[in-house]
Amino acid sequence: MAENETVPMDRLAKVYRKIRGRMQELTAAYDAETEQLKAQLEAITTALKDQMLAAGVKSVNTAEGTVVLQTQVRYSTQDWDEFKKFVIEHDAVDLLEKRIAQKNMGQFLTENPTLVPPGLNSASEYVISVRKPSK
Repeated sequence: MAENETVPMDRLAKVYRKIRGRMQELTAAYDAETEQLKAQLEAITTALKDQMLAAGVKSVNTAEGTVVLQTQVRYSTQDWDEFKKFVIEHDAVDLLEKRIAQKNMGQFLTENPTLVPPGLNSASEYVISVRKPSK
């Protein structure tokens, strides 16, 4: 095929769908195997945790590596409205992670086109979606 030859769009769409389908097959296979491995790791983690708690130890050196038992705390809220009030009342914005809700920000800017938060960046790009043909 010549460098400046245009490939017909129906052929491009067909190849696009074929590649996307193969990627989905590979992803499904990967996901299935990963789930099995996660289940095995969970069982091993539970066994290690149980043995260390029973022995009353926080760290064990083995020939295969050091096993460490740590306490991990995760925080969540059941009442976001009250939590937001708390954050504002105590000027504790750092209690939140730094991420913008994409859909909500888009809607906010659509409804308030002249009200843009300082430092807000946006990037737009064209994306392609190919659907299988209707029968």
